Amino acid sequence: MDFQVYCDENHPELFTTQKPTADYLMIGSLWLPADLRDDVKAKVWQLREQYSIWGEIKWRKVGNRSLDFYKALIDLFESYGEQLRFRCIAVDRRQFDGNWHQGDNELGFYKFYYQALHHWILDFNRYRIFCDVKTNRDLTRLHVLKDCLNNANMTARVTDIQALPSQQVALIQLTDLLLGMASARLNNSLHDNSPKAQLVNHLEQKLNRRIAPTHRGENKFNVFRINLQGGW
Repeated sequence: MDFQVYCDENHPELFTTQKPTADYLMIGSLWLPADLRDDVKAKVWQLREQYSIWGEIKWRKVGNRSLDFYKALIDLFESYGEQLRFRCIAVDRRQFDGNWHQGDNELGFYKFYYQALHHWILDFNRYRIFCDVKTNRDLTRLHVLKDCLNNANMTARVTDIQALPSQQVALIQLTDLLLGMASARLNNSLHDNSPKAQLVNHLEQKLNRRIAPTHRGENKFNVFRINLQGGW
């Protein structure tokens, strides 16, 4: 079966900054059967028309005026059940140091990307993966990531990993929204009764639980907090 995966990241600067504003670097991914893509995109467009919201969908744009639109997007995400799945990895900046990866922070970043993707690649499926393009990043690393995923999943196939501008890809934008919500909860950056807090509460009511690290088998909204210190 063919699947598509849309990826984004939150707080990647935590690898290099001397003045961190968060504890967790986050990498998120939205997974869906390839034949569902056009249906999801069409319904997102219908919501844009209904609420007259035409700009890029982003977590940082959630506000009073757009709150109902973003709640409707969460309802849309929920309506597909496990046909539309979200998974993110949370990396605690307090557990890594600058000596990892021979000082190559970008290499370390893509190793975490591998961890975010590898465990949901299942046997006998084919995957196309789309990431938000970053102009300051070495795009050849995407080819290395693809090779590593294929070498680790011998009976599945990652056919392509592309970097695309998020402004043109609604499903990368939806990934940004879901990842921003998870990051805000884990990084304790929500303010009571703010539009963003209301949106996170709306999602948590749909999930019937608070956003927090989940067990590996959680399929709808999976949060993997990686332990860089080892152990069980």
